[in-house]
Amino acid sequence: MSRVVRVPATLDEAAFEVLIGRVRSGDDEQARLLLDARAVRWVSPYGLIGLLAVGQEARLRTGLPPLIEPPRDAEVRSYINRMHFWTAAADVFDLKAVPPRPPSITDALIEVTPIRSHEDVHSVVEGVRERAQRILHRRLGYPKPAVIHFSVMLSEVCQNILEHAGSIGWVCAQRYRWKRRLGRDVVVLAVMDVGVGFEGSLGAEHARRTGESWSAASVLEAAFLRGESRFPDPGRGQGLQAIRSQVIKWNGVVRIRSGDAMIARVPEWDDAVPLQTGLTRFPGAQVLIVLPERAGRGES
Repeated sequence: MSRVVRVPATLDEAAFEVLIGRVRSGDDEQARLLLDARAVRWVSPYGLIGLLAVGQEARLRTGLPPLIEPPRDAEVRSYINRMHFWTAAADVFDLKAVPPRPPSITDALIEVTPIRSHEDVHSVVEGVRERAQRILHRRLGYPKPAVIHFSVMLSEVCQNILEHAGSIGWVCAQRYRWKRRLGRDVVVLAVMDVGVGFEGSLGAEHARRTGESWSAASVLEAAFLRGESRFPDPGRGQGLQAIRSQVIKWNGVVRIRSGDAMIARVPEWDDAVPLQTGLTRFPGAQVLIVLPERAGRGES
């Protein structure tokens, strides 16, 4: 017997919250999960790997590989296939068949890619340079050095999966038009895992140092705003602050969700809340970075 959960038609960061709320709200959480994505008409990189995260969480919780009904919409089906979603999904869901991988999408910076090892991180970072040059520099107007900065940021956020999650993760990035808020092209980078999260990684050390009780929100603030780390080595824990500083420089968005909280750097063109608490509890960490097309040229 499977428990059917309907996937929102527009699958982005807001719909991810709706989806995990539906998954965790039932009385039969130990039943095999079936994600019904037939009504999906649009999906972002965050939503795409969000399906994998939800599926993996259900698999770990129930011990049963979940099922998924693919979208009916032909364009969406083509898109998620070309983003190599089904290749990654084969390790999470019980699939009847895995479609062959077609050619990559022109504006895809990174197709859906599992992160299991340092070799995976190295492969992603090395493979993205030429595409980053084409998309960030030529299409979005970033200066050439921005490609190096982006590669460093990408490496850091993927390494966090290996150092803190204790679990498989995924990365995905694409350029598209951000009509809803900005009216300009953006690069959207999403990275997720369903590991121990910030509470599991930093919580005990944070409580020991401060002598105070801790929560997902307080640990996120400690890591994101103050650069605190579970490691005693000097200089550790600065990666998230460096990402935040770089995103501020580019007037972008960075959001980190973990446990039941989310912290964000919010520019003037976005309407997100800088700190949210009381969200549906979900394991691991989920990161969203949005880099907008440059309004001017020649900035670093």
